[in-house]
Amino acid sequence: MNTVDINCDLGESYGVYRMASDEAILPLITSANIACGFHAGDPATMRQTVLQALEHHVAIGAHPGLPDLQGFGRRRMDISPREAYDMVVYQMGALDAFVRSYGGRMHHVKPHGALYNMAAEDDQLAEGIAEAIYKVQPELYLYGLAGSAMKQAADRIGLRSIGEVFADRTYGPDGRLTPRSHPGAVIQKTEQALAQVLRMVKEGIVVSTEGSPVSIKAETICIHGDGAHALVFAQEIRSLLESEGVNLTAPGVAR
Repeated sequence: MNTVDINCDLGESYGVYRMASDEAILPLITSANIACGFHAGDPATMRQTVLQALEHHVAIGAHPGLPDLQGFGRRRMDISPREAYDMVVYQMGALDAFVRSYGGRMHHVKPHGALYNMAAEDDQLAEGIAEAIYKVQPELYLYGLAGSAMKQAADRIGLRSIGEVFADRTYGPDGRLTPRSHPGAVIQKTEQALAQVLRMVKEGIVVSTEGSPVSIKAETICIHGDGAHALVFAQEIRSLLESEGVNLTAPGVAR
């Protein structure tokens, strides 16, 4: 039986700006990546999202990003591996304090947005992030783009890593995500996204924007909590995978 995790980026409200679907999405996913205050999120949102995730028995991960609230962490910044290390350690510590305050334990770390994409391509940046996780909590998983520099860095350090695929993003022939600035980077049609998910999970294949099949290992599927139809999309993905006999669980978590 195929086994896969469904993860979602949550806790990305900030101040008076609210992402309304977080609590409704939690019962549909198996792991949550919670914003740590750099690209989105604030202390009250972090606390509330952690508490809700624990109530729904969803595995909790830190979702560290670049210090860019205005750009939602999706604008690239010229940072060094040491700066990436410091940012990840700082944000992990903030979220972990909330998790521990409710008697929980953190499960994974997944970088956000531009930091994620930069580390998927840059060996040294990826190593800075993997080292940060390993030195703080070596038992955690690193969620990284399947086949990317992040997973390779984790392997070198001895950190457990999970290959992530995206339900609503297109891929180039090199297996990398199409940059959001390019046309067609985000899949708008639900049927197309569902078909892509099923093929990645069942066949280990994604069709690139050029029409070529690309091998991919789908260990966790990301759905975005900030999308206009995030809740419906989460419901449909879960329903599809369950109907296909796929076992849904977070890595290392017994169900």
